[in-house]
Amino acid sequence: MSNAFDFPPDFVWGTATSAYQIEGATDVNGRGESIWDRFCTVPGAIADGSDGRIACDHYHRYREDVDLIATLGFNAYRFSIAWPRVIPNGTGPVNAKGLDFYDRLVDALLEKDIAPYATLYHWDLPQTLEDQGGWRNRDTAHAFADYTHATVARLGDRVTSWATLNEPYCAAVLGHQTGEHAPGMRFLKATFAAAHHLLLAHGLAIPVIRDQAPQADAGIVLNFTPAYPASDSDADKKATAIKDGFDNRWYVEPIAGTGYPEDTVNAMGWDQAEIQPDDLNAIAAPVDFLGVNYYTRQVISAEGPVEPTLPVTDMGWEIHPDGLYDTLRTLHTHRRFTKLYITENGAAMPDTADDTDRVDDQDRIDYLERHLESLLRARRDGVPVEGYFGWSLLDNFEWALGYAKRFGLVRVNFDTLARTPKASALWLRDAVRAGRASR
Repeated sequence: MSNAFDFPPDFVWGTATSAYQIEGATDVNGRGESIWDRFCTVPGAIADGSDGRIACDHYHRYREDVDLIATLGFNAYRFSIAWPRVIPNGTGPVNAKGLDFYDRLVDALLEKDIAPYATLYHWDLPQTLEDQGGWRNRDTAHAFADYTHATVARLGDRVTSWATLNEPYCAAVLGHQTGEHAPGMRFLKATFAAAHHLLLAHGLAIPVIRDQAPQADAGIVLNFTPAYPASDSDADKKATAIKDGFDNRWYVEPIAGTGYPEDTVNAMGWDQAEIQPDDLNAIAAPVDFLGVNYYTRQVISAEGPVEPTLPVTDMGWEIHPDGLYDTLRTLHTHRRFTKLYITENGAAMPDTADDTDRVDDQDRIDYLERHLESLLRARRDGVPVEGYFGWSLLDNFEWALGYAKRFGLVRVNFDTLARTPKASALWLRDAVRAGRASR
């Protein structure tokens, strides 16, 4: 890929995972129950009836995985920390053995010159807090700040990039409106409360990170699914604006300091009863970076979403690299963020493995190449994107879809847990090396 030569030598090349999707060891060394542990016991909640008790067994195989990251040429690794492993009941005593695992992981990464990029919350809320109202309860935001303090105090001398939350949209909407994700609720009012308290948790955690690790960058990771109108009709444009407001602007605008999008608040009928004085100031605490997760776009008509017309991934998501460019340009033009990372980008594809577990995933290579070209185009137009994290390092537990969908750059044989890099991982390794060699 010749365009790899256009990346500067200090560009961050990484891959990403999340705790519940890969760690396993859900009952080891004092880890508490999470909402996903409980959700997986609900009949029909997980498509294949599976759970994350073993997942990729990263908890026991982390050194093998760190070696794999190094072999594939990445200089950064984005991972999440499991709140139930650190504070099993969400509040109260810190579980030192839980933090010991992340201590070992961080040291193993640094030994291989891989920069650790930590995310404090990737959807695995302690079940004890859920029993007390979860993200509908304002107290959970304050509990998150305490958990942040305990974690950053332990790891902040070595971890120099901290994201508070991953994709609060998914935790709020998929967890509380559609019921697809834990805790499996279907109430719009609960969605509003959860979304606000998630953002408040972010705002309360930022100064804690700055206090405990003043040398570190602090930010948040949001998912963006840009909405495009199906036609030039006023009805389609209005419907698109509201959909974009609820899916995207609802989160980025308060963080950027402009509050919730008024048009969407009015259209959705939120009374904003959850907002207390100074909440919006807290949420708008300046961040050092914004993490951008991008997979697909959506096309909207006044009647609702329009079926994809372009090729799709194994998730049924339309492959639309221009949406990444448009998202980055919009963030740069209309927001105040001075540093962006692509913190997730990748594709589930219908992988076929040979007898040696090799996967020749040319479809995933095409997806990655086209999205990197869009990223380069945005950089050339002045957008300050300073890193790219491919999702995901490993095939893993794909939430409500179980183990049926494979996003990994590395194949995991779920019978043996053997790891085998796919053709896409080797392609990305060579593209990164080619770019570095040219400098």
